[in-house]
Parts: sequence; structure tokens; C-alpha cells
Amino acid sequence: MAFWEHGYETTSVSDLTRAMGISAPSLYAAFGDKRTLFEEVVAEYVLSHGAFGTRAFEEEPTARAGVARMLREAAVHYTAPGHPRGCLVISAATNCSTPEVEEALRARRNANLAAIEDRIRRDVDAGALPGDADPRTLARLSGAVLQGMSQQARDGATEEELAAVAESAMLAWPPA
Repeated sequence: MAFWEHGYETTSVSDLTRAMGISAPSLYAAFGDKRTLFEEVVAEYVLSHGAFGTRAFEEEPTARAGVARMLREAAVHYTAPGHPRGCLVISAATNCSTPEVEEALRARRNANLAAIEDRIRRDVDAGALPGDADPRTLARLSGAVLQGMSQQARDGATEEELAAVAESAMLAWPPA
């Protein structure tokens, strides 16, 4: 949780060893370096705390329903007690000056946007959304709202406030 709470750049090896209850040599023996540990933490986060978005798109019948669910669930997950607020993948990149880490996080976020755009495009092609709907813009809007909700959660927004943001964002979508 140290990376989630403080970001990649400002989390020191001593922060990590203290949080994990191990020595620095043990950390290096197990992971090689801080960046490798971070990559493993992000991979685990995506499969656990961050999996709500993937589930929404797998389980909902349309892109609109998937985005609406993803944003509603983000309001819950980003404000849940027991872990830092917001999204690790979004917040860990703040003030990051390590190009490899910054690029890996950017690539992950852009892949998520591409998946949303692809799902929207399929709905346009299938007639579930109007033919003049712009999949790229709707995907970017959804990503911007999701990223903004993460930051708002870190700044103290409540679940209810973020749920209202999610509902308001869906008003920008064209009618089915």
C-alpha cells in the first residue's frame, strides 16, 4: 500500500521494507529492485482492487452500461476504507520522474482507453449507440471522469459525491 498511498517516486526502499517487515537485502533478493516490486504491485492491484472496470465491461451488455457501472463502482472503490483512496495506477504516476515507470503506467491507462473505445465502437456498429456517436471522444470522456474521480477521492470526496459525478457524466452520452 506504500506505493498506492505515496506514489512510485516518493516511496523509498526503507518505506517498503518497513511496510513489508523485511530487510533491504531481502527485498532486493526477492524482487531485484524497487521498480520490479512496483510492477508486481501494479499487476496485483489490477487483478484485485482495480478489477471492477474489467468486470463491468465483461458483464454488462453495452458500452453505456459498462461505463456507467465502472464509474459507479469507482465511487465505491475509490472511497472504501482499509486502503488508500483513489486508484494506484492513476495516483502512482503523480510527480513520477522515472521514464520507464511513467511510460508503463501511461501505456496501461491508454490500453484501458483503447478497450473502452473498442467496446463503444462495437456498440455504434451494432446500432446500440447512434451512428454519429464518437467512440474516441466518449472513451476519453470516460477516462477523464474516472481519473478525476480518483483525484477527487484522494482530496476527500465522498462516495455519494463521486456517485453523483458518475451519474452526471453519463448524461453526456448520446441517447441509445
